[in-house]
Amino acid sequence: MLIYGIALLAGVVTAISPCAYPVLPIVFAGGASGSSRRPYAIVAGLVFTFLVSLLALTWIVDQLGLPKDLLRNISIALLFFMAATLIIPRLGQAIERPLARLSRRRGGDLGGGFLLGASLGIVFAPCAGIVLTGVVGETASASGVRRFGVALAYALGTGLTLLAIALLARRNVARLRAMDVNRVRVALGVVIGLATLGIALNLDTKLQTKFPDYTSALQKAVGEKSCYARKHLGQRCLASNPGGPTTDYGAAPNFTGISSWINSAPLTTEKLRGKVVLVDFWTYSCINCLRTLPHLKAWYSSYHQDGLEIVGVHTPEFAFEHDVSNVRGAVRDLGVRYPVAIDNRAATWKAYRNNYWPAEYLIDKQGHIREIAEGEGNYDHTEMTIRELLGRSANMPVTAVPDRTPQHLMTPESYLGWERLERYAGSAILPGRMSHYNFPLEMAPDSLAYAGQWRVDRQRITAGPDARLRVLFTAEKVYLVLSGKGRLGVFVNGRQVKTIPVSGLSRLYTLLSYPHNRQGLLELHFTPGISAYAFTFG
Repeated sequence: MLIYGIALLAGVVTAISPCAYPVLPIVFAGGASGSSRRPYAIVAGLVFTFLVSLLALTWIVDQLGLPKDLLRNISIALLFFMAATLIIPRLGQAIERPLARLSRRRGGDLGGGFLLGASLGIVFAPCAGIVLTGVVGETASASGVRRFGVALAYALGTGLTLLAIALLARRNVARLRAMDVNRVRVALGVVIGLATLGIALNLDTKLQTKFPDYTSALQKAVGEKSCYARKHLGQRCLASNPGGPTTDYGAAPNFTGISSWINSAPLTTEKLRGKVVLVDFWTYSCINCLRTLPHLKAWYSSYHQDGLEIVGVHTPEFAFEHDVSNVRGAVRDLGVRYPVAIDNRAATWKAYRNNYWPAEYLIDKQGHIREIAEGEGNYDHTEMTIRELLGRSANMPVTAVPDRTPQHLMTPESYLGWERLERYAGSAILPGRMSHYNFPLEMAPDSLAYAGQWRVDRQRITAGPDARLRVLFTAEKVYLVLSGKGRLGVFVNGRQVKTIPVSGLSRLYTLLSYPHNRQGLLELHFTPGISAYAFTFG
């Protein structure tokens, strides 16, 4: 039962976090207008669509092959419409009449308020973070009642907090509304309109980055990052300290479901007993994994003779990464000398309850996990832990490999197939068949769009005649996973900077590399037959 309380508290924390900033002005202004019932209708609508989004709506959109931004765009349009009903009284009255006939009550208070809240629920859904992931993903095998209960508790925690904000707003503007109802109504409509415009222009994301994540301590203590919550959402609980010989996460799982081994005969955790083992979950087209590789290779070179073994568990993300010959070629080209296990069914990934590429699990000589590192960075600490587990001196200098983990603001990883397509700004997606696409007149930061002939499949897009691709990026480096054979023309802000030959192994290509972070409009021209999977940035 405690998991429901944690989900409720996590919802409260989310509602006061920077992620909620874009919706707060709309909740405030919407709750201050209309009758005393309107704040409750707004929050009821928000909780309803927020709950549906957590449980089913995103999955339904994916199954239909629709762009993921579709729901957000519809919600933004509805928010603009609701703002207009406040600014233009006649429009509001026209909308209220049919609702009033249906309910025999004033429609704008319940119907309009519910519609406003429902629109906000879609916009607010990404704030769910790990709870969203857990409810729709890792806990999918749990009972439907339990999954619904966790999602409902989280939505209620968020909704009740926002309801308090709406009621507070109503109390504070009551005197002003009594003085001049029409002016206050128009002003509140303008607030909603401006806030919605900021969301439409992605200013909400920029605003969130300007504020520190002051709720992180609360999230760790009572919310979605707590050990209890992570366990019950199918995540591995990480100790409060950063790892090391004083931490014991229990016996390491065996390598399960491995179809073949590279650079080694089959291994088991029992065979490796007496060695210090670093298990690295990776995939060869992942830029984050590739930035980690130099450190792994340096540690293997420096400490293998002292008893360190590294096992790279290759758990594929894209279809072409399931091809063992592709992995063998990548291992050879990347100069990986330690054993690599082919985990095509993600059986070992699941056994370790892993969630990230890359992720490192450091195992002591008795076969117990002593450190878990998710993502990039903190390499010196991991190396010092390796030394301690090996019984080596901690006073020796660490290996001289620079840490290339990006520290600047950059465009998020962007998938191109319809299954995980986000921030898409182009014409409607027609999955699974060669179709014509057009660039939009304007693009928001970090958005992408297609033009010309493309076939959009689940994980990739394949170029036809006149195929072009745009992304408005912020980064020092831009990478793209490609397969096929042909040429790729690279243009930045309308000027061609290079032509890249594409052939051989399906892999990650470096498109741009600058000495400093910069913004620009990247446009790519493809020869027919080339497939593109995902952008990553550095």
